[in-house]
Parts: sequence; structure tokens; C-alpha cells
Amino acid sequence: MSTIKVYAPATVANLVCGFDVLGMALHRPDDLMTLSLRDEPGLVIQHADEYQLPVEPEKNVAGAALLALLEETPHPVGFDLTIEKRIKPGSGLGSSAASSAGAVVAANHLLGNIFSKEDLVRFAMNGEKVASGVKHADNIAPAIYGGITLIRSIFPLDIVQLSGPPLYVTVVHPQIEVRTSDARQILRKEVQLKNAIKQWGNIAGLVAGLLKHDYALIGRSLEDVIIEPVRSILIPGFDEVKKGSKEAGALGGGISGSGPSIFMLSQEERTAQAVEQLMQQVYTRLGIEFRTYVTTISYEGVRIEK
Repeated sequence: MSTIKVYAPATVANLVCGFDVLGMALHRPDDLMTLSLRDEPGLVIQHADEYQLPVEPEKNVAGAALLALLEETPHPVGFDLTIEKRIKPGSGLGSSAASSAGAVVAANHLLGNIFSKEDLVRFAMNGEKVASGVKHADNIAPAIYGGITLIRSIFPLDIVQLSGPPLYVTVVHPQIEVRTSDARQILRKEVQLKNAIKQWGNIAGLVAGLLKHDYALIGRSLEDVIIEPVRSILIPGFDEVKKGSKEAGALGGGISGSGPSIFMLSQEERTAQAVEQLMQQVYTRLGIEFRTYVTTISYEGVRIEK
């Protein structure tokens, strides 16, 4: 095989209380990527979308990830990469992670799967550094491993896959941009001990709720006392969406990654659809363009076209 197509999933990072340590892959939206082996070493990137992203490998998130992979490839090789971004950059849905993860998964497949998933996460984190200035894996890990992942440590890399009960995910993406780097800069540098203790309890409760399939515990644990109070001011309509979604029966939710997208988890599909209607009403009234999705968790992660 010399050419491969992959679908790289959107992801929800943090899962409210798990800043930089929890992430979840979604079935939709996703990016479409085509990777081909070249006859000579090198990397050529082109985009089949409207976002005018850089094509220089060092400035492109997928390019940076592939360059890291090529440094450890045992023999010289080159790639042609075409990216059709269907996850809008700056959406808070892991757009940069999708490109980075999709590129290295596709390359590894063409090379005969010589690298482990942990290796692929390590390579793809170089793309996240291009996007935000920081290597983090809360979007990369679920995109590559699928499902919900816990990043116990970055250095050394330690990723734990988490099982969970069936869940429906409703997402609204207000058509405004919140840059990850900007959203990080406004965070407080110090945290009060009482807030840290509450946050630790929520993270542990959420992980336990997922593993025990305890919907009530999941709902009680979807609380963030550190990041959300600061970042939510960047997202018009956030408080109304969160309050209304829970009144409509959602288990809970919050900011997806650095925003502006908002996600809500529901036990039943009809609840997820009611939440979508609520989200649409809020942003229609605010006069802000938006997109909504009702989807589920992707336990496959980056999907190779058969």
C-alpha cells in the first residue's frame, strides 16, 4: 500500500474537571486526510479546505508530527499529505490534534506499523506544541487510542484507557475563535488548596463513575472550580447553555478544551437532542452563528478507510 485515507476524530479535552489529563474522542466531526509515500525523502503538504493553514512542515501541526516520526524511521522515506479540515481550527474540538494524530497513524500504517501507539502520541505532541506552544496529550491520546483516556504523566508518557457506559454527546460550536494559547494565558498561576482538593475529588469521582457505569456519579463529578470560572467569560451564552442543559436532563458538561465549543453528556439520545435544541435557541437569540452535533464516543479513534 502506498496511499491511505484516514478520518481523524474531534476530541473533547479536560472533560470539565480533568485539565490536561482527561480526553474523549467523538464520532463526529472529523478531518479527512490522505497520505502517500514519495519516491524520495521529504514532506509535501497541501490543504483541501478554506482555512489557509501553513504548508511548511515545521509550521504545520501535521508536518511537525510527521517530522518527529521521520527522525526515528529506520530508513529514509518521504510523504505527500493532503488535509481536508472539517474540524474548524480554534473550535476547542481538538482540530490541531486531529491533524497531528491522523498524520502519524496514517504514516505508521504505510510503514508497516513499526511504532507503538505511545510512540505515535509522542510524535503527535510536537504538533500540539506548534499550535499552542505546549506539548499536551489530552486531545492526542484519545484521537489515537480511541474512547476516553487519562494522561497520568507526560514525562514519562503514561496513558490509561478508560472504559465507560454508553453516553451521548451534544456539542455546540459558536462561530467565534478562542485560541488555545490565549486561553492558557488567562489562567491563574496559583490555586487555593481548598479548590485543589475539590477538583481532585471530582476527577477521581468522574473516573470512578465511568468505570462503574454510575451515571449519577458522573453527573456529580462534572464540576470545575479552577479553569471554567475563568475561561467561561470568553464564551457568550455559556452559563445559560449549561444551566438549561442540566434542566433538560443532561448529566452535565462544560467547555470543550479551551473553547468556545461547549459539550454536554446525556444518558439517553432523546435528552441529547433536547439539549441540542436548547443550545440552538440560545445562540439564535444571541445572534451568533453556530454548529451543533449530537454524537457518541468514538472508541476507534483515527479510522483508516477500508
